Amino acid sequence: MEYVSRVPGPPLDGLIDDLYYLEGVPPYSRLLLPAAPAPLLVVNLGEPFRIRAGTDGDAAEYPDGCAVATPTRAWEFGYPVPTRSVGAHFKPWGLAPLIPMPAAELCDRPATVEQIWGRPAVAALRHRLTSAEAPHDMLMVLEEELARRLRAIDGLDLVREMATAVAATGGAAPIGEIGLAARASSTYLAKRFKAVVGVTPKRLARSYRFTFTVLALDVAAPIDWGAVAAGAGYFDQAHFVREFREFTGLTPTRYAEVRRRFLRDHPGHVLDGWPLPAD
Repeated sequence: MEYVSRVPGPPLDGLIDDLYYLEGVPPYSRLLLPAAPAPLLVVNLGEPFRIRAGTDGDAAEYPDGCAVATPTRAWEFGYPVPTRSVGAHFKPWGLAPLIPMPAAELCDRPATVEQIWGRPAVAALRHRLTSAEAPHDMLMVLEEELARRLRAIDGLDLVREMATAVAATGGAAPIGEIGLAARASSTYLAKRFKAVVGVTPKRLARSYRFTFTVLALDVAAPIDWGAVAAGAGYFDQAHFVREFREFTGLTPTRYAEVRRRFLRDHPGHVLDGWPLPAD
């Protein structure tokens, strides 16, 4: 697969980790995406893909792409073969200034791009993208579109400051202490976080703690799960296992097995790092 990415310029660089272009044959027809503190926007330029959010229900078709706020559980992404798309990986607060609804409405409930921006706008954007000559030109088109759609969000600076503090400690810092430093009530913070991030500060901290823990795993070596749980600050291993299943849909042991499969089947693949084979 071809994968091209770059960090956008100001002011989007304060909202987005990177813009990307993806084209080719996916390593698996279905990928499992564990929950992470990272909203996502995908503009699809090929055949429709399918998404199954959570563990229940049937997969839904997304012809023009999707937007999803900070997820709280794993979701399944079904690629067409071949696939072609552009998109953006957001900071937890980054999607909110680009959508007309509270982020909580897109938490574990991906919306089509048409649902958030309207059919004429999406058709025009896809036309400009497909008319671009090269991936970097397409990313410039996407960046211009996103910059044009920015809108003011109440409490964005406060949420960004607090979420950045949570991220700096890997979700380990007590939320109450960060809230006191922000000089805002817990009720107001929870309300603004759900509107901007999609989840409460405590839920975001849990997501960061889990993500930092999983990304630090070396699945090629034997794993002492008890030590991993203790090192991440979990009260006991049972609590850790429950959290693991909630965020991935898998037990820790099964997660390691599936991750090893990806490394074995597709060493050095551009998508390796977070997605897991679901088929």
